Amino acid sequence: MDTFAQRRQKLANILQAEALDALLLTNPLSVSYLTNFSGESSYLILAHDRALLVSDFRFIEQLAEECPELPTHIRPPAQTVTQAAADAVTKLGYRSVGFEAMHVTVGEFAQLQSLAKTVSWKPVKDCVERLRIIKDDTELAAIREAIDFAERAFTVFRTLLRPDDREKDLADALESYVRRVGGQGTSFPSIVAAGERAALPHAPPTDRAVGSADVLLVDWGASGRFYKSDLTRVLATRRISPKLEEVHTVVLRAQERALGKIRAGVKAHDVDAEARGAIAEAGFGDFFGHGLGHGIGLQIHEAPFMRPESDFVLQAGMVMTVEPGVYLPGWGGVRIEDDVLVTAEGCEILTHLPKRLDSIQVFASP
Repeated sequence: MDTFAQRRQKLANILQAEALDALLLTNPLSVSYLTNFSGESSYLILAHDRALLVSDFRFIEQLAEECPELPTHIRPPAQTVTQAAADAVTKLGYRSVGFEAMHVTVGEFAQLQSLAKTVSWKPVKDCVERLRIIKDDTELAAIREAIDFAERAFTVFRTLLRPDDREKDLADALESYVRRVGGQGTSFPSIVAAGERAALPHAPPTDRAVGSADVLLVDWGASGRFYKSDLTRVLATRRISPKLEEVHTVVLRAQERALGKIRAGVKAHDVDAEARGAIAEAGFGDFFGHGLGHGIGLQIHEAPFMRPESDFVLQAGMVMTVEPGVYLPGWGGVRIEDDVLVTAEGCEILTHLPKRLDSIQVFASP
């Protein structure tokens, strides 16, 4: 049984507990996770003993390449994917069918009800997302590849960086570097923020020249075929000022303390508290206003989440970011972000780019 069939079987095992005959998966990420199909406008019907992928003519050859073992129903041009799925569910004789409550709209639900009147539709929350929290070996390999794309692109970015480069041009260039080294593109619009703009955790890039400030914050990631990475580094574009040295030291210490806390069985909010405490002890507690980290995988932000109110218990196989930061209005900000794999005894840091203070200088002012 291949990886995708194993995932489908795990999901099918919940049908009895939920008193369902089948599940209708409409989220494209769920479909990809369960089938290896990378197209869109396609739904998966999953029952105890079968799976059926509802798609259309555009993807016939792609389906044969990506999931040749999976039965398909190719809808005619006059029929929507929702109509085709409702028709298939009815013809298969299913009476109780679950659907992804966080993805199906009110309008789509009403349409399903009107098209499949013999079916009792039941909303199911996070049925696939719960499986995705723990990464299997195939996923880990894909995440490592996405990290490699991101790190190789950043090495080019740093090598070619010049004082008169503008934030927007650099963000665009980073996208091209990711593609040139093999990635599908960046995981999200890259953040390149110079000087006081680095105090904005999600600063949109502007026409500001990066050499006009002491600090440059770069938050980026790379996407492979499906899986993503997410990193942040801070660079000193002039001599390292006493303020930058102070803030960078605090943030790095907070990250190191959090990394030392991570292992299977630990509560996510306790890891967050470890980093938050280190920053508060240094007098910057009011300037760290976001969660410590989040899961990464098919999405750049997915479960589990490490923040003060998080009730997640860490498990081996989770992959997440660890990204403490300090943001000082009018001066700038420092965030250091790595991707880590939770293990039984601790964590494996999957990212490898230098981050210590003596490694962040890129060029000195004239």
